[in-house]
Amino acid sequence: MEDVFVEETYGASVKRRKFLINNARRNITVIEPSDVQWSSLKHSFCAFASSITSTLATQSVLKGVGVGDETATPLAATVTWLLKDGTGMLGRIIFAWVHGSGLDCDCKKWRLFADVLNDAATFLDLVSQYFNNFFTLIMCVSSVSKSIVGIAGGATRAALTQHQARRNNMADVSAKDNSQETLVNLSALICSLLILPVVSGNDSLIWTLFLLFTTIHLYANYAAVTAVVMETFNVARYQIIVSHYLKTGLLLSVPRANSCESVWLQVWPEKVKIFLGSSLKDAVLSPQELILLKKIYQTASYLLTLKEGRYGKVEIHIFLHELSNNQDQLEALFQACVLQWLLLNVNNLVCENVSGIHDLAYLQNQLKQGLKKNLEQTLKLSRDFTKLHFGRFISGLVGIGWITQRIQLGTDEWRFVWSN
Repeated sequence: MEDVFVEETYGASVKRRKFLINNARRNITVIEPSDVQWSSLKHSFCAFASSITSTLATQSVLKGVGVGDETATPLAATVTWLLKDGTGMLGRIIFAWVHGSGLDCDCKKWRLFADVLNDAATFLDLVSQYFNNFFTLIMCVSSVSKSIVGIAGGATRAALTQHQARRNNMADVSAKDNSQETLVNLSALICSLLILPVVSGNDSLIWTLFLLFTTIHLYANYAAVTAVVMETFNVARYQIIVSHYLKTGLLLSVPRANSCESVWLQVWPEKVKIFLGSSLKDAVLSPQELILLKKIYQTASYLLTLKEGRYGKVEIHIFLHELSNNQDQLEALFQACVLQWLLLNVNNLVCENVSGIHDLAYLQNQLKQGLKKNLEQTLKLSRDFTKLHFGRFISGLVGIGWITQRIQLGTDEWRFVWSN
């Protein structure tokens, strides 16, 4: 009969050892499970497949520019290359300006988006040789795509490296990650040197290899991104946790919430959208409404209101006081998520285990009649529900491993202060 006496782990990795004591033989048995860091391994597959497809695309681009064509001029090739680089620089600047603040919050989504866009750019490089009249245009679109990939991929890589540096050893993790990728790329380079003489001039074989390695690349990327488990809150994970709490009265664990989080960017507008850190100018339409908000949220470090948008959409605006902290932002977002769930599930009842259910059920009926008639009551009841539940809610999340000291909610920079 052997009993587990002690277990040990290596850092934050999956390496584990179990020490078993055999009472009959009076000895210790050490078991080392053959766990593999699948996330790291899948990332290696991604880099390898991407390097192979990039090599195949480079051959097509050089052919399209005029390498091997006696009628091509160096000037035309130079102009094409300059236009390609120039549009890529513009794309990099514009993308960082428009989406830079969201890369930290949704790093898994943007990481996968970057990899999909990288494959799309490689596809454009491959087909460019067949469209000589549009070659420059295709090269410019491909360059913009690759520039976006560079910004999104690099930024999300930094965010994921920070997440993986569990001992505050970000430089160490980054150095090892870079050396691993260099080794993978070197292996891909050697394979490319062996493949190119075989596929040169054989378009069907080139496209077969491209489809094969692109499929490997996309699958490995999706698997690697979904394997990441983050203990910090972004809006998507927080919404999942709050909606689960309202439906079941239970809190979601870190792995479960991450598994429920979508890793695909949403291309269609949300029916009920939350704006955190809004300006009062965006939603407060009258002095009477501002006085009403001050009365309802007199003890809070935030204000929250609802605004009806176009095509039946609803906007939830949160205004933060200049002295508000992470806890205040999470409290405000809790109320916003409750209202969002009620607006999206007007026919679904809140779990009976959740106290204050009668107020929410009444609020659901009021919301069916429209926001304008019942705005004050909606804000009061949802605020009362938040005060009743938020303290236990957030302390329960901390108790099961969620981190609240560092949050990634994509909060805007507007802050208000009451004048004397």
